[in-house]
Amino acid sequence: MSEPLAERLRPRTLDEYIGQRHLVGQGAVLRRMIESGRISSFILWGPPGVGKTTLAQIIAHRLDVPFYTLSAVTSGVKDVRDVIERAQKERFFDQPSPILFIDEIHRFSKSQQDSLLGAVEKGTVTLIGATTENPSFEVIRPLLSRCQLYVLKSLEKDDLLQLLDRALKEDIILRERKIELKQTGAMLRYSGGDARKLLNILELVVEAAADDEPVVITDELVEERLQQNPLAYDKDGEMHYDIISAFIKSIRGSDPDAALYWLARMIEGGEDPQFIARRLVISASEDVGLANPNALLLANAAFDAVMKIGWPEGRIPLAEATVYLATSPKSNSAYMGVDAALQLVRQTGNQPVPLHLRNAPTKLMKDLGYHDGYKYAHDYPGNFVQQQYLPDQLVGHRLWHAQHSPSEEKLYQQMLRCWGKRFE
Repeated sequence: MSEPLAERLRPRTLDEYIGQRHLVGQGAVLRRMIESGRISSFILWGPPGVGKTTLAQIIAHRLDVPFYTLSAVTSGVKDVRDVIERAQKERFFDQPSPILFIDEIHRFSKSQQDSLLGAVEKGTVTLIGATTENPSFEVIRPLLSRCQLYVLKSLEKDDLLQLLDRALKEDIILRERKIELKQTGAMLRYSGGDARKLLNILELVVEAAADDEPVVITDELVEERLQQNPLAYDKDGEMHYDIISAFIKSIRGSDPDAALYWLARMIEGGEDPQFIARRLVISASEDVGLANPNALLLANAAFDAVMKIGWPEGRIPLAEATVYLATSPKSNSAYMGVDAALQLVRQTGNQPVPLHLRNAPTKLMKDLGYHDGYKYAHDYPGNFVQQQYLPDQLVGHRLWHAQHSPSEEKLYQQMLRCWGKRFE
Protein backbone atom coordinates (compact mmCIF):
# COMPACT_ATOMS: atom_id res chain seq x y z
CA MET A 1 0.00 0.00 0.00
CA SER A 2 1.44 3.38 -1.04
CA GLU A 3 1.94 6.34 1.28
CA PRO A 4 -0.93 8.85 1.57
CA LEU A 5 -0.77 11.69 -0.95
CA ALA A 6 -0.05 14.26 1.76
CA GLU A 7 3.05 12.30 2.80
CA ARG A 8 4.24 11.77 -0.77
CA LEU A 9 4.04 15.50 -1.41
CA ARG A 10 5.69 16.60 1.82
CA PRO A 11 8.23 19.31 0.85
CA ARG A 12 11.91 18.56 1.34
CA THR A 13 13.26 22.11 0.89
CA LEU A 14 12.18 25.67 1.66
CA ASP A 15 11.72 26.33 -2.06
CA GLU A 16 9.15 23.52 -2.23
CA TYR A 17 7.38 24.76 0.92
CA ILE A 18 4.03 26.43 0.23
CA GLY A 19 2.64 29.25 2.36
CA GLN A 20 3.94 31.07 5.47
CA ARG A 21 5.81 33.63 3.36
CA HIS A 22 5.93 35.96 6.38
CA LEU A 23 8.27 33.39 7.99
CA VAL A 24 10.09 31.58 5.17
CA GLY A 25 9.77 33.90 2.17
CA GLN A 26 12.86 35.62 0.79
CA GLY A 27 14.38 37.74 3.57
CA ALA A 28 11.88 36.53 6.20
CA VAL A 29 12.98 35.83 9.76
CA LEU A 30 13.01 32.01 9.75
CA ARG A 31 14.59 31.74 6.31
CA ARG A 32 17.41 34.07 7.37
CA MET A 33 17.98 32.03 10.52
CA ILE A 34 18.00 28.74 8.60
CA GLU A 35 20.32 30.07 5.90
CA SER A 36 22.75 31.29 8.57
CA GLY A 37 23.15 27.66 9.67
CA ARG A 38 22.29 28.32 13.32
CA ILE A 39 18.86 28.46 14.87
CA SER A 40 17.60 29.16 18.37
CA SER A 41 14.77 27.28 20.08
CA PHE A 42 11.30 28.24 18.95
CA ILE A 43 7.65 27.21 19.02
CA LEU A 44 5.43 27.06 15.94
CA TRP A 45 1.81 27.91 16.71
CA GLY A 46 -0.88 27.41 14.11
CA PRO A 47 -3.88 25.33 13.01
CA PRO A 48 -3.50 21.77 11.67
CA GLY A 49 -2.17 21.15 8.19
CA VAL A 50 -0.20 24.37 7.69
CA GLY A 51 3.30 22.86 7.69
CA LYS A 52 4.63 22.89 11.26
CA THR A 53 6.12 19.37 11.19
CA THR A 54 7.31 19.79 7.62
CA LEU A 55 9.14 23.00 8.50
CA ALA A 56 10.94 21.32 11.39
CA GLN A 57 12.05 18.45 9.12
CA ILE A 58 13.29 20.86 6.44
CA ILE A 59 15.34 22.72 9.04
CA ALA A 60 16.94 19.52 10.35
CA HIS A 61 17.78 18.40 6.81
CA ARG A 62 19.22 21.80 5.88
CA LEU A 63 21.38 22.02 9.01
CA ASP A 64 22.47 18.37 8.78
CA VAL A 65 22.23 17.77 12.53
CA PRO A 66 20.73 14.89 14.54
CA PHE A 67 16.94 15.21 14.61
CA TYR A 68 14.86 13.69 17.40
CA THR A 69 11.07 13.59 17.39
CA LEU A 70 8.77 13.12 20.35
CA SER A 71 4.99 13.17 20.41
CA ALA A 72 3.50 14.69 23.53
CA VAL A 73 0.65 12.20 23.24
CA THR A 74 2.82 9.10 23.68
CA SER A 75 6.04 10.31 25.36
CA GLY A 76 6.80 10.71 29.06
CA VAL A 77 9.49 12.37 31.16
CA LYS A 78 11.75 9.29 30.74
CA ASP A 79 11.55 9.61 26.93
CA VAL A 80 12.55 13.28 27.16
CA ARG A 81 15.53 12.49 29.40
CA ASP A 82 16.64 9.63 27.13
CA VAL A 83 16.67 11.94 24.11
CA ILE A 84 18.58 14.63 25.99
CA GLU A 85 21.18 12.08 27.12
CA ARG A 86 21.65 10.85 23.54
CA ALA A 87 21.93 14.43 22.31
CA GLN A 88 24.67 15.17 24.84
CA LYS A 89 26.69 12.20 23.59
CA GLU A 90 26.31 13.08 19.91
CA ARG A 91 27.05 16.78 20.08
CA PHE A 92 30.43 18.14 18.96
CA PHE A 93 31.75 21.56 19.97
CA ASP A 94 31.79 23.05 16.46
CA GLN A 95 28.39 21.65 15.46
CA PRO A 96 24.93 23.15 15.94
CA SER A 97 22.94 21.48 18.70
CA PRO A 98 20.80 18.47 17.80
CA ILE A 99 17.16 19.37 17.17
CA LEU A 100 14.41 18.01 19.37
CA PHE A 101 11.02 18.35 17.70
CA ILE A 102 8.01 17.94 19.99
CA ASP A 103 4.67 17.67 18.23
CA GLU A 104 1.61 18.84 20.18
CA ILE A 105 3.81 20.30 22.90
CA HIS A 106 0.69 21.78 24.52
CA ARG A 107 -0.15 18.25 25.68
CA PHE A 108 3.05 17.94 27.69
CA SER A 109 2.49 18.12 31.45
CA LYS A 110 4.31 20.67 33.60
CA SER A 111 6.81 18.05 34.78
CA GLN A 112 7.54 17.00 31.19
CA GLN A 113 8.11 20.62 30.20
CA ASP A 114 10.26 21.19 33.30
CA SER A 115 12.50 18.31 32.20
CA LEU A 116 13.34 20.23 29.02
CA LEU A 117 14.42 23.48 30.67
CA GLY A 118 18.03 22.67 31.51
CA ALA A 119 18.81 21.16 28.09
CA VAL A 120 17.29 24.10 26.24
CA GLU A 121 19.02 26.65 28.46
CA LYS A 122 22.46 25.03 28.06
CA GLY A 123 22.02 24.48 24.34
CA THR A 124 22.21 20.68 24.66
CA VAL A 125 19.28 20.58 22.24
CA THR A 126 17.54 23.13 20.08
CA LEU A 127 13.85 22.77 20.79
CA ILE A 128 11.25 23.11 18.06
CA GLY A 129 7.76 22.75 19.47
CA ALA A 130 4.55 22.58 17.45
CA THR A 131 1.17 23.45 18.92
CA THR A 132 -2.36 24.14 17.78
CA GLU A 133 -3.16 25.81 21.12
CA ASN A 134 -2.17 29.22 22.42
CA PRO A 135 1.26 28.67 24.05
CA SER A 136 0.50 31.36 26.63
CA PHE A 137 -2.01 28.97 28.17
CA GLU A 138 -0.31 25.65 27.56
CA VAL A 139 3.47 26.15 27.77
CA ILE A 140 5.09 26.96 31.12
CA ARG A 141 6.49 30.48 31.35
CA PRO A 142 10.18 29.51 31.91
CA LEU A 143 10.18 27.38 28.76
CA LEU A 144 8.24 29.95 26.75
CA SER A 145 10.73 32.66 27.74
CA ARG A 146 13.58 30.57 26.28
CA CYS A 147 11.88 30.15 22.89
CA GLN A 148 10.89 32.44 20.07
CA LEU A 149 7.25 32.13 19.06
CA TYR A 150 6.29 32.03 15.38
CA VAL A 151 2.64 32.05 14.31
CA LEU A 152 1.65 30.06 11.22
CA LYS A 153 -1.50 30.96 9.31
CA SER A 154 -4.09 28.92 7.47
CA LEU A 155 -3.14 28.62 3.82
CA GLU A 156 -4.57 31.21 1.43
CA LYS A 157 -6.56 30.35 -1.70
CA ASP A 158 -3.54 30.86 -3.97
CA ASP A 159 -1.44 28.58 -1.75
CA LEU A 160 -4.05 25.82 -1.93
CA LEU A 161 -4.42 26.11 -5.71
CA GLN A 162 -0.63 25.93 -6.05
CA LEU A 163 -0.66 22.78 -3.93
CA LEU A 164 -3.37 21.17 -6.09
CA ASP A 165 -1.44 22.00 -9.24
CA ARG A 166 1.72 20.50 -7.79
CA ALA A 167 -0.12 17.34 -6.74
CA LEU A 168 -1.54 16.74 -10.21
CA LYS A 169 1.74 17.45 -12.01
CA GLU A 170 4.37 15.98 -9.68
CA ASP A 171 2.84 13.15 -7.67
CA ILE A 172 4.04 9.81 -9.03
CA ILE A 173 0.53 8.32 -8.95
CA LEU A 174 -1.74 11.24 -9.85
CA ARG A 175 0.34 12.39 -12.81
CA GLU A 176 -0.36 9.04 -14.48
CA ARG A 177 -4.14 9.56 -14.19
CA LYS A 178 -6.38 11.63 -16.48
CA ILE A 179 -7.61 14.25 -14.03
CA GLU A 180 -9.37 17.49 -14.92
CA LEU A 181 -9.76 20.04 -12.15
CA LYS A 182 -12.92 21.69 -13.43
CA GLN A 183 -14.09 23.31 -10.18
CA THR A 184 -12.23 23.93 -6.92
CA GLY A 185 -14.72 25.82 -4.74
CA ALA A 186 -15.89 22.84 -2.67
CA MET A 187 -12.38 21.49 -2.16
CA LEU A 188 -11.11 24.84 -0.92
CA ARG A 189 -14.15 25.36 1.28
CA TYR A 190 -13.93 21.94 2.96
CA SER A 191 -10.17 22.19 3.43
CA GLY A 192 -10.45 25.36 5.51
CA GLY A 193 -6.85 26.37 4.76
CA ASP A 194 -5.50 22.97 5.81
CA ALA A 195 -3.09 21.51 3.24
CA ARG A 196 -3.34 17.95 4.56
CA LYS A 197 -7.13 18.07 4.51
CA LEU A 198 -7.10 19.39 0.93
CA LEU A 199 -4.86 16.57 -0.27
CA ASN A 200 -6.96 14.00 1.59
CA ILE A 201 -10.04 15.27 -0.28
CA LEU A 202 -8.26 15.13 -3.63
CA GLU A 203 -7.04 11.60 -2.94
CA LEU A 204 -10.49 10.47 -1.82
CA VAL A 205 -12.18 11.80 -4.96
CA VAL A 206 -9.59 10.27 -7.32
CA GLU A 207 -9.50 6.88 -5.57
CA ALA A 208 -13.28 6.56 -5.88
CA ALA A 209 -12.90 6.32 -9.66
CA ALA A 210 -11.59 3.28 -11.56
CA ASP A 211 -7.88 3.39 -12.46
CA ASP A 212 -8.55 3.70 -16.20
CA GLU A 213 -11.43 6.15 -15.80
CA PRO A 214 -10.92 9.91 -16.41
CA VAL A 215 -11.72 12.02 -13.33
CA VAL A 216 -13.45 15.37 -13.81
CA ILE A 217 -13.48 17.09 -10.43
CA THR A 218 -16.49 19.33 -9.82
CA ASP A 219 -17.97 20.85 -6.68
CA GLU A 220 -20.90 18.43 -6.93
CA LEU A 221 -18.58 15.40 -7.13
CA VAL A 222 -16.55 16.55 -4.12
CA GLU A 223 -19.67 17.13 -2.00
CA GLU A 224 -21.06 13.74 -3.00
CA ARG A 225 -17.83 11.91 -2.08
CA LEU A 226 -17.51 13.68 1.27
CA GLN A 227 -21.10 12.90 2.22
CA GLN A 228 -20.41 9.23 1.59
CA ASN A 229 -17.15 9.39 3.61
CA PRO A 230 -17.75 12.07 6.25
CA LEU A 231 -14.50 11.40 8.14
CA ALA A 232 -12.20 10.83 5.21
CA TYR A 233 -11.25 14.48 4.89
CA ASP A 234 -10.95 15.05 8.63
CA LYS A 235 -8.43 12.61 9.99
CA ASP A 236 -6.97 12.66 13.50
CA GLY A 237 -9.85 14.59 15.05
CA GLU A 238 -9.20 17.85 13.22
CA MET A 239 -12.96 18.44 12.90
CA HIS A 240 -12.91 19.88 16.41
CA TYR A 241 -11.72 23.19 14.92
CA ASP A 242 -14.82 23.32 12.74
CA ILE A 243 -17.07 22.37 15.66
CA ILE A 244 -15.61 24.90 18.10
CA SER A 245 -16.09 27.51 15.38
CA ALA A 246 -19.76 26.52 15.03
CA PHE A 247 -20.10 26.58 18.83
CA ILE A 248 -18.73 30.11 19.21
CA LYS A 249 -20.69 31.43 16.21
CA SER A 250 -23.89 29.98 17.69
CA ILE A 251 -23.23 31.80 20.99
CA ARG A 252 -22.41 35.01 19.11
CA GLY A 253 -25.61 34.58 17.10
CA SER A 254 -27.72 34.19 20.28
CA ASP A 255 -28.91 30.65 19.48
CA PRO A 256 -28.76 28.60 22.72
CA ASP A 257 -30.17 25.47 21.05
CA ALA A 258 -27.41 25.35 18.42
CA ALA A 259 -24.77 26.23 21.01
CA LEU A 260 -25.87 23.32 23.24
CA TYR A 261 -25.88 20.98 20.25
CA TRP A 262 -22.26 21.83 19.35
CA LEU A 263 -21.32 21.61 23.03
CA ALA A 264 -22.79 18.10 23.13
CA ARG A 265 -20.85 17.16 19.97
CA MET A 266 -17.62 18.19 21.67
CA ILE A 267 -18.44 16.39 24.91
CA GLU A 268 -19.45 13.21 23.10
CA GLY A 269 -16.30 13.40 20.98
CA GLY A 270 -14.06 13.44 24.06
CA GLU A 271 -12.93 17.06 23.75
CA ASP A 272 -10.71 18.50 26.49
CA PRO A 273 -13.03 20.39 28.90
CA GLN A 274 -10.38 23.08 29.38
CA PHE A 275 -10.44 23.72 25.63
CA ILE A 276 -14.20 24.37 25.77
CA ALA A 277 -14.05 26.42 28.98
CA ARG A 278 -11.28 28.62 27.64
CA ARG A 279 -13.34 29.41 24.53
CA LEU A 280 -16.27 30.37 26.73
CA VAL A 281 -14.09 32.85 28.64
CA ILE A 282 -12.92 34.36 25.34
CA SER A 283 -16.47 34.56 24.01
CA ALA A 284 -17.66 36.25 27.20
CA SER A 285 -15.15 39.04 26.60
CA GLU A 286 -15.20 39.20 22.82
CA ASP A 287 -18.89 38.74 22.01
CA VAL A 288 -20.89 39.62 25.13
CA GLY A 289 -18.48 42.12 26.58
CA LEU A 290 -19.81 45.29 28.15
CA ALA A 291 -23.40 44.47 27.17
CA ASN A 292 -23.36 42.08 30.15
CA PRO A 293 -20.15 42.24 32.22
CA ASN A 294 -21.41 39.39 34.43
CA ALA A 295 -20.85 37.02 31.50
CA LEU A 296 -17.09 37.04 32.06
CA LEU A 297 -17.58 36.29 35.75
CA LEU A 298 -19.85 33.32 34.98
CA ALA A 299 -17.52 31.99 32.27
CA ASN A 300 -14.58 32.17 34.68
CA ALA A 301 -16.63 30.43 37.35
CA ALA A 302 -17.51 27.66 34.88
CA PHE A 303 -13.81 27.29 34.03
CA ASP A 304 -12.92 26.93 37.72
CA ALA A 305 -15.75 24.47 38.31
CA VAL A 306 -14.71 22.25 35.40
CA MET A 307 -11.11 22.23 36.64
CA LYS A 308 -12.32 21.07 40.06
CA ILE A 309 -14.90 18.45 39.10
CA GLY A 310 -13.94 17.22 35.60
CA TRP A 311 -16.14 14.95 33.52
CA PRO A 312 -18.97 13.99 33.47
CA GLU A 313 -20.39 16.59 35.89
CA GLY A 314 -18.34 19.33 34.24
CA ARG A 315 -20.84 19.32 31.39
CA ILE A 316 -23.35 21.10 33.66
CA PRO A 317 -21.43 24.33 34.42
CA LEU A 318 -20.30 24.38 30.79
CA ALA A 319 -23.92 24.13 29.67
CA GLU A 320 -24.96 26.84 32.15
CA ALA A 321 -22.30 29.22 30.85
CA THR A 322 -23.13 28.34 27.23
CA VAL A 323 -26.82 29.16 27.61
CA TYR A 324 -26.07 32.32 29.62
CA LEU A 325 -23.67 33.66 26.97
CA ALA A 326 -25.95 32.72 24.08
CA THR A 327 -28.96 34.45 25.64
CA SER A 328 -27.06 37.57 26.78
CA PRO A 329 -27.11 40.84 24.84
CA LYS A 330 -23.98 41.23 22.73
CA SER A 331 -21.29 43.87 22.36
CA ASN A 332 -17.79 43.67 20.93
CA SER A 333 -16.91 47.30 21.65
CA ALA A 334 -14.03 46.41 24.01
CA TYR A 335 -12.65 43.90 21.49
CA MET A 336 -12.89 46.44 18.66
CA GLY A 337 -11.44 49.14 20.89
CA VAL A 338 -8.28 47.26 21.83
CA ASP A 339 -7.70 46.22 18.20
CA ALA A 340 -8.07 49.86 17.13
CA ALA A 341 -5.59 50.86 19.86
CA LEU A 342 -3.09 48.20 18.71
CA GLN A 343 -3.36 49.41 15.13
CA LEU A 344 -2.77 53.01 16.29
CA VAL A 345 0.30 51.95 18.29
CA ARG A 346 1.74 50.13 15.27
CA GLN A 347 1.13 53.17 13.06
CA THR A 348 2.48 55.81 15.44
CA GLY A 349 5.22 53.98 17.35
CA ASN A 350 6.30 54.72 20.93
CA GLN A 351 4.77 58.12 21.61
CA PRO A 352 6.17 59.83 24.74
CA VAL A 353 4.10 59.79 27.92
CA PRO A 354 2.94 63.34 28.78
CA LEU A 355 5.07 64.77 31.63
CA HIS A 356 2.14 65.21 34.01
CA LEU A 357 1.32 61.47 33.77
CA ARG A 358 4.85 60.25 34.45
CA ASN A 359 5.96 58.67 37.69
CA ALA A 360 8.39 60.82 39.73
CA PRO A 361 10.09 58.71 42.41
CA THR A 362 13.32 60.78 42.45
CA LYS A 363 14.14 64.49 42.97
CA LEU A 364 15.70 64.69 39.51
CA MET A 365 12.50 63.48 37.90
CA LYS A 366 10.48 66.02 39.86
CA ASP A 367 12.90 68.77 38.82
CA LEU A 368 12.43 67.71 35.19
CA GLY A 369 8.69 68.25 35.52
CA TYR A 370 7.57 64.65 35.86
CA HIS A 371 4.13 64.48 37.46
CA ASP A 372 3.92 68.30 37.50
CA GLY A 373 0.38 69.51 36.82
CA TYR A 374 -1.30 66.15 37.27
CA LYS A 375 -4.87 66.48 38.62
CA TYR A 376 -5.93 63.77 41.05
CA ALA A 377 -9.45 62.85 39.93
CA HIS A 378 -10.72 62.08 43.43
CA ASP A 379 -10.07 65.68 44.52
CA TYR A 380 -12.82 66.89 42.17
CA PRO A 381 -16.64 66.66 42.22
CA GLY A 382 -17.87 63.33 40.88
CA ASN A 383 -14.28 62.00 41.02
CA PHE A 384 -13.59 63.40 37.58
CA VAL A 385 -11.70 66.32 36.04
CA GLN A 386 -10.89 66.87 32.38
CA GLN A 387 -7.21 66.59 31.53
CA GLN A 388 -5.05 65.08 28.78
CA TYR A 389 -4.31 61.37 29.04
CA LEU A 390 -3.21 60.50 25.48
CA PRO A 391 0.21 61.42 24.07
CA ASP A 392 0.39 64.91 22.55
CA GLN A 393 0.37 63.61 18.97
CA LEU A 394 -2.74 61.48 19.54
CA VAL A 395 -5.03 63.90 21.37
CA GLY A 396 -8.59 63.58 20.08
CA HIS A 397 -8.31 59.98 18.85
CA ARG A 398 -11.39 57.87 19.60
CA LEU A 399 -10.80 54.15 20.11
CA TRP A 400 -13.79 52.95 22.12
CA HIS A 401 -17.22 53.35 20.53
CA ALA A 402 -20.19 52.33 22.65
CA GLN A 403 -22.75 50.03 21.04
CA HIS A 404 -25.70 51.19 23.17
CA SER A 405 -26.96 47.95 24.64
CA PRO A 406 -28.95 48.69 27.84
CA SER A 407 -25.92 48.00 30.08
CA GLU A 408 -23.43 49.77 27.83
CA GLU A 409 -25.71 52.77 27.40
CA LYS A 410 -25.08 53.64 31.05
CA LEU A 411 -21.34 53.69 30.41
CA TYR A 412 -21.84 55.85 27.33
CA GLN A 413 -23.99 58.35 29.20
CA GLN A 414 -21.32 58.57 31.90
CA MET A 415 -18.71 59.38 29.25
CA LEU A 416 -21.00 62.05 27.80
CA ARG A 417 -21.34 63.64 31.22
CA CYS A 418 -17.56 63.57 31.69
CA TRP A 419 -16.25 64.45 28.24
CA GLY A 420 -19.19 66.02 26.44
CA LYS A 421 -18.73 66.52 22.68
CA ARG A 422 -15.73 64.18 22.52
CA PHE A 423 -18.11 61.21 22.89
CA GLU A 424 -21.05 62.50 20.84
